Amino acid sequence: MNKRLATAFLLVFVLILSACNSGATEKESNSNEEKKTITYQSENGPVEVPADPKRVVVLSSFTGNVMSLGVNVVGVDSWSKDNPRFGEKLKNAEVVSDESLEKIIELEPDLIIGLSNIKNVDKLKEIAPTVTYTYGKVDYLTQHIEIGKLLNKEKEATAWVDDFKKRAQSTGEDIKAKIGEDATVSVIENFDKQLYVFGDNWGRGTEILYQEMKLKMPDKVKEKALKAGYYALSTEVLPEFSGDYLIFSRSKDTDNSFQNTDTYKNIPAVKNNQVFEVDAKEFYFNDPLTLDYQLDVFKDRFLGK
Repeated sequence: MNKRLATAFLLVFVLILSACNSGATEKESNSNEEKKTITYQSENGPVEVPADPKRVVVLSSFTGNVMSLGVNVVGVDSWSKDNPRFGEKLKNAEVVSDESLEKIIELEPDLIIGLSNIKNVDKLKEIAPTVTYTYGKVDYLTQHIEIGKLLNKEKEATAWVDDFKKRAQSTGEDIKAKIGEDATVSVIENFDKQLYVFGDNWGRGTEILYQEMKLKMPDKVKEKALKAGYYALSTEVLPEFSGDYLIFSRSKDTDNSFQNTDTYKNIPAVKNNQVFEVDAKEFYFNDPLTLDYQLDVFKDRFLGK
């Protein structure tokens, strides 16, 4: 009788132990699936981030970088949301800022990306892993590769960069062959009743025109805007900054009456019908989605392709 009882207790113990081990293994497996992370070496040190982020909030100008790598964006800055070319992709994304913390919490992000000058970084880090970048610390293509590393998609980002450089440089050679090696190009924008001219790293297609295509900028632009990135000017001095070709990043929401002045009308690029107007909201950024679009626009305007 005692022997039977001992055997029964032993059998029950083995079953319980087996069940516990099975449960622990399953729990560990599920935990690993849910918690897979990588360590990203940010400019502020290592940050543990999701290996496969599913709900990203972008508080600055990197929305197109993230979307181009096939990663879901649930919250964006207002400038990205207003970009007509991002409209369909961002139809379900909420507009957020570095101060709308409650709204960001509701979005349940697993990663937050922004520029180094955003506010409330410490509070954002409590919501989700937060990585910031200093604008211009690296060039625009290296920036995309860095975001690729952050999203665990470095290979895809690098492949796009290599292909883009080839396409942009080839198009640049075709353009120079048509307009001449010494022809100059300026990029201007009228924002909030103020005219600006841009250097070679401030979006609006400047990276393509000057860095990849190696087109020339007027000396006055080089002097005033190259280092700072942009330079504010008046209509009266615009002729001094205008190249043989003028890219005008134009907003329909801004007063563009300066185009009706004699000063503007007498600029050689205007008189020679060599002003190419583009939609400012579509041209602001330098992410892959925008850069591919800008390159297509330049092919069409300069080459008729």
